[in-house]
Amino acid sequence: MDFTSYIRFVFALLFVLGLIGVLTVVLRRYGLGIASAQIRKGQDRRLRLVEVLPIDGKRRAILIRRDDVEHLVILGAESETLIETGIPASQMPSSPVPSSAEPSARTPAQSFAETLDQAGSPKT
Repeated sequence: MDFTSYIRFVFALLFVLGLIGVLTVVLRRYGLGIASAQIRKGQDRRLRLVEVLPIDGKRRAILIRRDDVEHLVILGAESETLIETGIPASQMPSSPVPSSAEPSARTPAQSFAETLDQAGSPKT
C-alpha cells in the first residue's frame, strides 16, 4: 500500500465517525436517543439526597427526599432496607442553630443514629 491509500483510509474513517456523530445529535434532538428522559437541573429536581450517615464499615443510612416526602433507607453491601417512608419534608434552617423554640429539633437520620448508639448496631 502506498501513502495515498493510508490518507484515503483516514479520511474515510473520519467521514464515517462524523456521520455517526451527526446521526446521534439528530436522534437526541428529536427524542429518539438513548437518554430520552430529560434531566432536571437546579431547584427543579424532584429527587434529592438529603443526608448520609455512616453506621459502620458496611452500612449507611440515607435520607432521600422525593417531592415533599422523605424516605429513610439503610444501604448495605448486599442489601437495601427501607426503614421509614412518608416522612414529611422539613425545611432546612438558614443558620446552623434551629430557629424553633424546641431544642430537640432533629432530623429522622439523627434520631435513627441515636437509636443505634443506644441499642447497638442492628444484626444482619
